[in-house]
Amino acid sequence: MKKLTLPLLMFLCAQSIAQTKLTLDVAQSLSQLPLHCINTEFPNKTSHLSDGPEDARLLPHQLHPVFYGCLDWHSSVHGHWMLIKLLKQFPDLPKRDSIVAVLDNSFQLDKMRKEAEYFGKYTASQNYERTYGWAWLLKLDEELLSWNDSLGHKWHQAMQPLTQKIETLWKAFLPKQTYPNRSGVHGNTAFGLCFALDWARAKKDVEFEKLIIKRAKDFYLNNKNIPAHLEPDGADFFSPSLMAADLMTRILPQADFVKWLNAYYTEAGVKRIGELPVVSDRNDYHIVHLDGLSFSRAWCMRNISDKLPSSHKYKTLFNKNADKFLNESLPKIFNGGYGGEHWLASFAVYALLR
Repeated sequence: MKKLTLPLLMFLCAQSIAQTKLTLDVAQSLSQLPLHCINTEFPNKTSHLSDGPEDARLLPHQLHPVFYGCLDWHSSVHGHWMLIKLLKQFPDLPKRDSIVAVLDNSFQLDKMRKEAEYFGKYTASQNYERTYGWAWLLKLDEELLSWNDSLGHKWHQAMQPLTQKIETLWKAFLPKQTYPNRSGVHGNTAFGLCFALDWARAKKDVEFEKLIIKRAKDFYLNNKNIPAHLEPDGADFFSPSLMAADLMTRILPQADFVKWLNAYYTEAGVKRIGELPVVSDRNDYHIVHLDGLSFSRAWCMRNISDKLPSSHKYKTLFNKNADKFLNESLPKIFNGGYGGEHWLASFAVYALLR
C-alpha cells in the first residue's frame, strides 16, 4: 500500500483548499493510486457466482484478464478511465511512460475478447456488474473515443468486443427494468443512465439515446417531494436524489428542468444534502464510501447549478456546496487505506474535471 509523506499530504491539503481545480502536482499524486493497484490482485472481491467446483477455483486474473486488480472489477475499470483522463488532461504528466506501459498491457484485443466472453459464460454472468460497472466501462470507452491520439485509437479498437457486449446487455435489460434502483451504492439506476447517455451521444447511437431518455422519464419525471432529508445511508457514495436530478439535467430543457426541480426537492432535503458526511472510520471499507459521497455530490451539484438560471435560489448554493465537499474530501483520499485509495481518486478526478 502506498503511503504519502506528511509534507506531501500538507501540500495536497493546501492545494485543495486554495482551489477546487486539478493541478499537475495533485494529478501526479492521484495517478499513482490506480497505477499501483491495477496489477494488484489481492485483496479481491470477485462477486463471481460459481456454477461448480471448476470455476469456483479460478483466480481473479483467470476470470478477468484485464480488470482483476483494484479490489473489484468496476474499480479497475474506472482506475483505467482515470489514468486515460489524466494523460489527456496533462500530456506532461510525470511517470507517463509507466502509465502507458500499464495501460498498453491492459488494452490487448485477446484480453478484451476474454473479458467479453465472461458475460454469458456462467449462470449469472449476464447480470455481472449491472449497471455500475457497465456505466464505467462505457465512460472508459467514451474517453478513448474522444481522444485524438494514436494510443487512444489503438486502445479504443481493442476495447470494442467488451464495449459491444455491454451495449447489447444494456439494450436488452433497460426495456424490462420495471423500477429504478434508488440506492446510494452500485446499483443506482440514475448514475448508470447518466454515463450511458453520455456514451450514446458521443457514439451517436440514437437508438440507445432514445431508449435511455424514455426510461429516465418513466422513472423520474413525475417524482415530487423526494425524501432527501433521509439521506445518506451508512455506506452511500451516491446521493439518490442528486443522481436523478443530474440525469434530468441531461434530458430536459432548462425551463422544464427548473419546473421539475422546484417540485422535486423540499427545503429540508436541500439542507440535508448540503451537509458534510461524517466519516467515522476510513479503514472501514464501507464507511469510507462516504468520502466518495462528497465527490459525487459535488459533481451533481455543479451540473445542476450549470443548468439553472442565474436567478434560481439553488444556483449559488449548489456551487458553494460543491466547493465545500471538494475542499473537505480531497486531502482525505490518502488517509483511507486500500479500501478508499483504490477508487476514491477516480471520483475526485471526475468531480474536479467535470
